[in-house]
This record gives sequence, C-alpha cells and structure tokens, in this order.
Amino acid sequence: MTKLIHVAAAVILNAQGQVLLARRPVDKHQGGLWEFPGGKVEPNEPVVDALARELDEELGIQISAARPLIQVPHHYPDKSVLLDVYEVDAFEGTPYGREGQPVEWVERSALADYAFPAANTPIVAAALLPSRLMITGAAANPVEYLDNLEQGIKRGAEGVMLRAKQLTDSDFLQLAAQFQSACRDRGVFLTLNSSIELANELKADALHLSSARLLALESRDQFSGRWLSASCHSAEELAKAEALGLDYVTLSPVAATRSHPDTPPMGWNTFQRLVAEVTLPVYALGGMEESTLPQAWDAGAQGVAAISAWWG
Repeated sequence: MTKLIHVAAAVILNAQGQVLLARRPVDKHQGGLWEFPGGKVEPNEPVVDALARELDEELGIQISAARPLIQVPHHYPDKSVLLDVYEVDAFEGTPYGREGQPVEWVERSALADYAFPAANTPIVAAALLPSRLMITGAAANPVEYLDNLEQGIKRGAEGVMLRAKQLTDSDFLQLAAQFQSACRDRGVFLTLNSSIELANELKADALHLSSARLLALESRDQFSGRWLSASCHSAEELAKAEALGLDYVTLSPVAATRSHPDTPPMGWNTFQRLVAEVTLPVYALGGMEESTLPQAWDAGAQGVAAISAWWG
C-alpha cells in the first residue's frame, strides 16, 4: 500500500480578503502549478505546529489565528497525500518567497484562473464558499421574503439557500430572480433549492438538490451553472455526491430539530466520521446556530446551514 503523506496547508487571507498562493518549483512533484502554502507534517507532530513551522520557513510569517477548513485525501498515480488545511486570517510579518518560490495575492474570484494540483480542487471550493449558510423559511409574500433576506444578511449570513417548496413554479421563478438581484448587489452567495429545470431556466449560478433529486441525478452536466450541491443524510448519499463531482453538500440532522422531531440526530461524532470519508466541503445542518460554528469547524465542516439562526 502506498504511504500516505500528511501535509499541512493554509488558505492565508489578508485584510482585503485576498488569498496567498505559491508556485511549486518545476523540479518537484506537480511542479509549476500553484498551491496553498504548507508542507509535510513530521511523525507525531501536531498539525498546527507543522503549519506554523512551514509558514515561517516558506514565507517568513507567524500565525496569529487559524481554524480548520478542510481535510482532503488524494491519490495520485505515484503518491497519496492527506492535505490538512487551515484558514489563516491573522499573522505577523510580510509574506515573501523565502525559498525563492513565486508568491502572489489573489482575489478569491480569480482562483479559478490558476492551475492547481488535482488535490487542491476541494480546497479552492472551500476557500470560495461561505461559513454561514442561511436557508429561507416561509414568508407571507415577496416583500417579506426580501425583508427577511436583508435582516439575515445583517445578522451575519454570508450565503443564502432559497427554499420555498410551497410556491408554484412561476412564483418561485419570480422570487428567485429578485433574490438573484439582491444577493448580487450585496456580494452574497446564493443557491436555489429547486429542480434542475427551474434553475437552468433562471441561468442560476448555484443549485442545491434534495436527496431524492441527488439519487435520481445521472450527471452533474444536467445543471448548466457553476455550483452544484445536495442534501445528504448517509454515507451512501455522500458517496453519490462525490462520485458525481458535486461541489459541496449539507449533512443532517446533526442535532435535534423542531422541524423533524421524530428524526434521530447523528451527533457530532458520526458527523465527523462521515465528513472524513469524503473530499468535498460539508455543511452541518440540523439544530445549528451561530454559536455552534466553532464546533462544526472542529468536526471538519465547511460551516453551518440553518433557518432559525438568521431567518425571520
């Protein structure tokens, strides 16, 4: 069996929200490609210690604040790696290529323009996705929907999932168009929870599938937009999402919920175990609040998805 090389890596953010990238030397594995800085974790070395050491050696910076972002196991034809990725949003020093490697601050929106090793694909997704995903609840009319959207963003929601199953298709299309405009103006990530047909008709950038729609999906190419995600509740559904190349998922229920009181929650231990088996960002869903975000990060989550935490 090929030895798994444990690597600590960092998505480093500056005050402007830009991400620091480094270019791999041409004579190394995956040489010439861009990467998120980091290096090997030594045997019995804590990951955060390894990351601090590597960023000092490579960039001349000292970490002030970091939190887990994503773990990515990846198998190349000639080697296997486990990328243990942290988000670093506070540091001391001015980063530079201390080993002679080119480094560059990049706008998040430009990350797709850079060539990365294949193992970095989920990291790019995790770097682009929000931590706080608000799911819309019910509202009496479009004005109330938009008011609740505004209030949720003010309370800290960084992304929105428009879910309104009670609406007719025509009403949903009208409301979704209004949400698209409002979220675009505010720079907020928006995904639609709808059928593929409705999302394609709207030329939506992001679509979230129910677990039933995920299981019926044959190819991610059926959706014409950039981001495709799904609701998952089991290892089998997670495996299906990963096999089809989805960009991220929600996994639920982590804790007990008022909306599904008869559904037993999986708890954080099971959540963490299931997340460790996939290589895509996973949101914790079910009983989540702003206060549970640190616990979700520690369990390997991209962040939390919730209705009551921000809606209404």
